[in-house]
Amino acid sequence: MRRPGAGRNDREVVRLSLPEDRKISVTTITVGLSTVLTCSIRGALRPPIIWKRNGVILNFLDLEDINDFGEDDSLYITKVTTIHMGNYTCHAYGYEELYQTHILQVNVPPVIRVYPETQAQEPGVSASLRCHAEGIPNPRITWLKNGIDIVPKLSKQLTLLANGSELHISSVRYEDTGAYTCIAKNEVGVDEDISSLFIEDSARKTRLSVGNMFYVFSDDGITVLQPNECEIRRHIRPEERIFTSYEEICPRVEGEGTQSCLWASAVNVRDKYIYVTQPKQNRVMIIDIQTQKAMQVIPEASAGEDQHVIRTPFEGVDDFFIPPTNLIINHVRFGFIFNKSKSAVHKIDLETVTHIKTINFKNYSCLPQTMAYTHLGGYFFVQCRRNRSVAASPQLIIDSVTDAVIGPNSDVSGTPYISPDGRYLVSADEDSGRIKVQALSVRGEIKLIYDLQTNIHVSDLTFQPSFTEGNQYYIYATSHLQTDVLFVELSTGKMNVLKNLKDPITSKDWPWSNYNRIMKDSGLFGQYLITPAKDSLFVINGRQNTLRCEVSVHVFIVNYLLVMSKEIDVKPAGLP
Repeated sequence: MRRPGAGRNDREVVRLSLPEDRKISVTTITVGLSTVLTCSIRGALRPPIIWKRNGVILNFLDLEDINDFGEDDSLYITKVTTIHMGNYTCHAYGYEELYQTHILQVNVPPVIRVYPETQAQEPGVSASLRCHAEGIPNPRITWLKNGIDIVPKLSKQLTLLANGSELHISSVRYEDTGAYTCIAKNEVGVDEDISSLFIEDSARKTRLSVGNMFYVFSDDGITVLQPNECEIRRHIRPEERIFTSYEEICPRVEGEGTQSCLWASAVNVRDKYIYVTQPKQNRVMIIDIQTQKAMQVIPEASAGEDQHVIRTPFEGVDDFFIPPTNLIINHVRFGFIFNKSKSAVHKIDLETVTHIKTINFKNYSCLPQTMAYTHLGGYFFVQCRRNRSVAASPQLIIDSVTDAVIGPNSDVSGTPYISPDGRYLVSADEDSGRIKVQALSVRGEIKLIYDLQTNIHVSDLTFQPSFTEGNQYYIYATSHLQTDVLFVELSTGKMNVLKNLKDPITSKDWPWSNYNRIMKDSGLFGQYLITPAKDSLFVINGRQNTLRCEVSVHVFIVNYLLVMSKEIDVKPAGLP
């Protein structure tokens, strides 16, 4: 390439070249290491090199982890994470038509969890030991029993399911007692953990097992539900007392005939505490999961009294978004708050509790409604309020490396949902009933794989790990208006419907959000899901894709917890 240099003597000619085999360069690096991307464009009087990511120039940004362009104009990334994967381009300043593309792939050593850590079973019953592994590339799973490879012992009684992620024993015997080690390997590492199995006649008495419990918040208090047997394990009534203050769980409201509760939202914190909001009392209640007692309340929660609060330069915050964690990403530093009638989101440092910056959407006429995030490429997906003058308002994508809006997510609209491993983006357009599924590759690419037309106008959606394929998911979606629940197998796009789960709560009875019929899963290893109807609760068996049971209760909110201990002998809240 030859062209007179800008600002140079006309006799000075810039000659640039890029070998054909260097136009695309692939670099693979292990997470946590540093890497250098070097531009292969050469030539006499070559101007400075400009680096871009997703169309955004990096040279002039004060980024914490991308810097030091140096004398050779190389791009230096310190402590690479999965958000850095994707495409980078370089070109000489003023000569954008000649550019080199660098594809950065990030490998991650395996991280695993086993379930349960310990269990006791009686002879003759079935037992399963499960192992979930995440890593890039996908890890391969093997099992040892007491240090010996289990594969030669496989039989009709002892089988491996879902690419080795489940070890199933159809009829246990005393000799099956042992320490079962799950080992996950990929090209960059290995991880292992032990699941112990005891076969004994008194297994039911020792209760060495893990149980999934759903906490159900209703007008009649708090119900702890064991989904496998559809058994109510604990009922905390409105008149029971809070352990520390001795206030009633749900104080009687003057003028109301019956003492009842009203809840708005709840979160499970590290399987230790549940924080649940009580809008009538303007407070947040804290429940101790181990003792199943209401421990204390945070009064005047909306005022933030005696709390560590964010002092922001704006008013009217409608919602917030904190990226989820998983086995690979166990720490989150930044979150977002936003007003649904303003064209911006505000980035917050969760460690220092300070406002970092405002990301503006005015150029896209976008009023943010919800957000989702994947660590694969570090993308935030923003649902925009529909503009009634057009058919649909597409989602916007924010690059977390640069905090830049890189444009619309093709023509995808609706509420975004990200699978727990970050590999799938499911977008549900509640008006049209259309559900679009996009795959996020280990190169940070976003590709549409399914465009599903349904008659389900989605209220809420959740992911259920597959019991037949490793590293795959099903989705379950509820409807705003209908009684059906939609089931989709993400690996195939196959759809099914669970019918006649009764009418959902009406929108006027649920002013706290648009999700008038929520759907909750039971965690990484849980097989049950739960969804409320107007006057009852439905438990779904995700392993069999069937309805497990119906429980009569007027539900306001459902929040699951995973109890990993012996069964607890509980007493009424407030009693010693």
